[in-house]
Amino acid sequence: MITIKTAEDFAKMAAAGAVVAEVLATVREAAAVGVSMRELDTIGADIIRAANMAPSFLGYHGYPATICTSPNEVIVHGIPSDRQIAEGDIISVDAGAIHEGWHADAAITFAVGDVLPRVAELVSATEEALRAGIAQVQAGARLGDIGAAVAAVADRVGLGVVREYIGHGIGNEMHEEPQVPNYGVAGKGMKLKEGMAICIEPMFNLGGPETRTLDDGWTVVTADGEWSAHFEHTIAVTADGPLVLTAQTVSETAGDLS
Repeated sequence: MITIKTAEDFAKMAAAGAVVAEVLATVREAAAVGVSMRELDTIGADIIRAANMAPSFLGYHGYPATICTSPNEVIVHGIPSDRQIAEGDIISVDAGAIHEGWHADAAITFAVGDVLPRVAELVSATEEALRAGIAQVQAGARLGDIGAAVAAVADRVGLGVVREYIGHGIGNEMHEEPQVPNYGVAGKGMKLKEGMAICIEPMFNLGGPETRTLDDGWTVVTADGEWSAHFEHTIAVTADGPLVLTAQTVSETAGDLS
């Protein structure tokens, strides 16, 4: 676990977060019927390269792409391929960037065209859960406060909460302590301290929470084939509460993540 101790380091992490936000916004705009996942990956790579930054994912334990693209029943870690987007798909896109040794990481899920009401609810509830978790990020709060707030949204609408993949600390490494589960007991767990940075990333399924990994060693899908959604932000713990470093503008907080 690392804490951000200087304004200079904070600025580096915020700069990485701004580029991640640009990647996600641009990929979402480009995603259309007939566009391939590989094309989306190229867009992300071009944006990160143009910013003179490095992708967090490319080469990470051998991962072969710049972003993760996870359609429909894929929960996380989908490798971009020649698979083309179809009408009614939902796509989760996860991206990370490194600026002078500091990481930022975020994910969104969006629909392409019209989807069934229950699928739309899946996406909106997962994003709502991210907001609920971020709202708990205060110096002195506990990790269980975040997990309990996230899980409460899933419980309310009857969605499965993925337990095998969770949020994490972030800083000079993409994945650092502490682990940040999407479930927990309010008032329990590590206390948050000013200067910490964490990633909150709820993953909800239309069906059960069970997962399986495909033969490529990366792609994680729902065990029952039901669809899944994933949202994530990098958040700094400040004296004034949560600061979302991967929002489209860093001044945005838990009340406005657009």
